[in-house]
Amino acid sequence: MDWSLSRRGVLHGLAIASGMAAMAAMPGSVVASIRRHQPGWVKGHLTGAEAVVETLQAEGADCVYGIPGAQENELWDVMKSRNLPYLLVTHEFSAACMADGYARSTGKPGVLCVVPGPGVTNSLTGLGEALLDSVPIVAIVGDIAKGENYRPFQVHCLDQVALLKPVTKAVYSVCRVEEIPHAIRQAFAMSQCGEPGPVAVVIPYDLLIEKAKVESPPLAPMGVPFDEVAFQRAVGLLSDPKLRIGIYAGQGCMEFSEELACVADMLQAPVATSVSGKGSMRETHPLAVGWGYGPHATMVAEKVFAGDKLHPLKSGVDCVLAIGVKYSEVSTGFYGNPQTKHVIHVDANANNLGKVMRTDVCVHSDAGVFLSKLRECGQLQRTPDAKLVGRIRELKVDQCKTHSQPVAKSCVDPMSLIVAMRKAMPDDGMLFVDVTVSEHLAAEGYTVCQPRTYFNPTDNQSMGWSIPASIGAAKVHPGRTTATITGDGCFLMSAMEITTAARENIPVKFFVLDDQTYHYMQMLQESAYKRTTATILARMDYASLAKGFGVAYTEIGCNDNLEAAIRGVLCHPGPILVRVITNYGDRKIRWIEAVRDRYIDELSAAQKARFLARVSGRTLNLRAERND
Repeated sequence: MDWSLSRRGVLHGLAIASGMAAMAAMPGSVVASIRRHQPGWVKGHLTGAEAVVETLQAEGADCVYGIPGAQENELWDVMKSRNLPYLLVTHEFSAACMADGYARSTGKPGVLCVVPGPGVTNSLTGLGEALLDSVPIVAIVGDIAKGENYRPFQVHCLDQVALLKPVTKAVYSVCRVEEIPHAIRQAFAMSQCGEPGPVAVVIPYDLLIEKAKVESPPLAPMGVPFDEVAFQRAVGLLSDPKLRIGIYAGQGCMEFSEELACVADMLQAPVATSVSGKGSMRETHPLAVGWGYGPHATMVAEKVFAGDKLHPLKSGVDCVLAIGVKYSEVSTGFYGNPQTKHVIHVDANANNLGKVMRTDVCVHSDAGVFLSKLRECGQLQRTPDAKLVGRIRELKVDQCKTHSQPVAKSCVDPMSLIVAMRKAMPDDGMLFVDVTVSEHLAAEGYTVCQPRTYFNPTDNQSMGWSIPASIGAAKVHPGRTTATITGDGCFLMSAMEITTAARENIPVKFFVLDDQTYHYMQMLQESAYKRTTATILARMDYASLAKGFGVAYTEIGCNDNLEAAIRGVLCHPGPILVRVITNYGDRKIRWIEAVRDRYIDELSAAQKARFLARVSGRTLNLRAERND
């Protein structure tokens, strides 16, 4: 969206993004105040660059990630002069991922600064991840000279606004120095408004050296949606004592873990989360069942929500209360969450409501406001359910035993690594997981004890995300243990960013699962085609790479003493690259098995016949086909 910077245009844009107009039309709906830092004025006779920096400081930016370029050297020089912290990266994809990691770990908008043209295009994948994963980011983007300084065929003269629109909530393009502070303030507000996401501010480079009188007050406190009428309908349904309630919590609940736990206790409801929602309630809570609640999810969540004919809780969950969560493809295992008798869906973005599941009540509401008001409903208090808690405890013990048994006897079983990692990491340690088969193992086997300590690129599945994202977070959390679990394929996407950790002595621990393949693709291809294609990676000398990067190095090659080996890595004072010699063995991945089954079920009869004929032919062919 390319909004005009008139007052009317600004208000109209904010209304659409947050659902204000829709809320105002709802009978009985109210707007509650959101907890948000309120910055001070930006005033004075300032250059455009000075206006940018003072506004970023007023909005509480702790660090700017990016690479200077000809169009933004003035801005970076002012950042240095005015002591605004920044971090030079090796690639603009990493700048977006670092801002993303900052935002997920702090709950505040991350900031990146890139030049037009390739700076913008390089950052688009990371911005797209933030958009689909609901992460607030503010991108300060340079542009070619406009207005009277415009010349044809300028370098980087791509249409920056058009490029940014598909991967952002909004794009603000400024034409005068005086507009810069207000545009940046709006970007910060918009990035947090309703469903969070990235917002861009595009500034022609010639404005950075021009001066003008600037007077920019703080924006009025933002509102959040709350539909009173729908809320009361939800309370009416939740009041039915015959219904067994289950809660499905997403990233929207991350700031409200205490409220979520209180509501779960009040309703005696088991709590499952989306992948992005892991940590919104500590997974050691007696009512926490892990992530998801279908066949793709943790075994505990699936059995508790579905029920068990051999157990007194055979009825399972009758009503799912989904809060601050989208039923996205990844978090539902290709839309595999079972349809329960009743569903109540609560979200700050009205466009997310009732899109996938058949829903009884859609509540357009901020998750925190909804949970806080639900706690006040004394009529919803239920008697503690010892049988439910006992059943969850039993299933967790069984699941833990399964996870603790290595499947691969040679090399390192990734699930064993994840289990040992959980034992070695402190509760407030930050773990960043990349797009590998092991992201699904980690979602199952890594128990999250605090909010904003477990991170996974979910809905854009951007390979290589975890390395820069972890550096971006560790930069602003000195003293906190930070580690990544990255596949060797993902490593190839962003490994050079480890030089940034070395240069700045940012002590991230980079664990690389090395089996010289795109194992994820092999698992998908082998079952469908009876062979693999384009999945073999080069063997690399990781020790030499680490030496070249300027970081420490070690290898872990077997399942023996894994926890001790990991503790040794975590105790290293600086960044360290760890090659984990990996063997997945024949371990079944619940997510992949469930998705494969659902994908096959959705094929037409003709499609199934073609697949079957091809697979049968290859299986019966006595001539072995060489995998490449």
